[in-house]
Amino acid sequence: MKIGFIGLGRMGSHMARNLAAAGHEVAAFDVLPEAVSRVAETPGIRAATSVTDAARDADLVCSSLPAPDSVEEIAAGEGGLAESMRSGAVYIDLSTNAPSVVRRLQPILAEKGITMLDAPVAGGTGGAEKAKLSIMVGGDEATYEQMKPVLSALGNKLFYCGDIGAGSVVKLCNNIAAQGYNLVLGEVLTMGVKAGVDLKTLATVIGSSTGTVQRLVNAYPNGLFRRAFLPAPFSISLSAKDTRLALELASEVGVPMQTGEAVRRDQLVLLERNLGELSTDALVQIQEDRAGVVLEIDEADLPLQFMQFQAQAPALAPKREGK
Repeated sequence: MKIGFIGLGRMGSHMARNLAAAGHEVAAFDVLPEAVSRVAETPGIRAATSVTDAARDADLVCSSLPAPDSVEEIAAGEGGLAESMRSGAVYIDLSTNAPSVVRRLQPILAEKGITMLDAPVAGGTGGAEKAKLSIMVGGDEATYEQMKPVLSALGNKLFYCGDIGAGSVVKLCNNIAAQGYNLVLGEVLTMGVKAGVDLKTLATVIGSSTGTVQRLVNAYPNGLFRRAFLPAPFSISLSAKDTRLALELASEVGVPMQTGEAVRRDQLVLLERNLGELSTDALVQIQEDRAGVVLEIDEADLPLQFMQFQAQAPALAPKREGK
């Protein structure tokens, strides 16, 4: 396949090389001539002189760019993809982009007979180099299926997320979740160290216990996603007591805990509703109320990794109706 690749930074340079290694003819372009020269040393990659040059004869154009305005410029600007790609070709934006931008560009390109997928990636430069990225794809599903062999040259975890823009939505949720975990762990680790515990001990115990960040796979399928907020040995009431003690400790050692304070506020709401005996997953209901969203998945639709976990987990009591 003839592929134009635009954006040869830390991620794009590796992805362009992997496409060439998979046997595709790659025309690579970047605004930095030295980036083009470095990548063009790879067999199978031609140095393109412009976006138009990279796209003109391509069956597929990919972009990996730093910001939404850069994507808009190369897609819809003067000399961009809308003007230079042939009808019937496919454009895949691998950038972390704004869903609104993706959804605005898709119909512009469609008018020219160009199908667009948004397919942001996760896995860092190491994943890009080794072709082990996670790729979250939004757009026409048939086009996604058609492009899977190409995307498989870039990553080993491909996810079809839904209509155009859905890939970008999932990527943004993934990234802010990761940074949220960083904030929470930063709070608890600084509190623990300042309270006199060795960091290695803290990290080892939390990483092997319920404080780890695997709840999305390990706990939510059996509780939150199935609305099974059943009375549990470790309940909201007990958790609220622990949160209070943790915040008292943080105050004693002079460590601010903005996330911990937010947890405490929402726990108090559930206690005021006389829901203190429910499992701790019920805490998410407060955010559901604020957002106007219910996080429920029919058991038949649970993803495979969730089902594999459930097969190893104890049987659940009957589902509790309602919130």
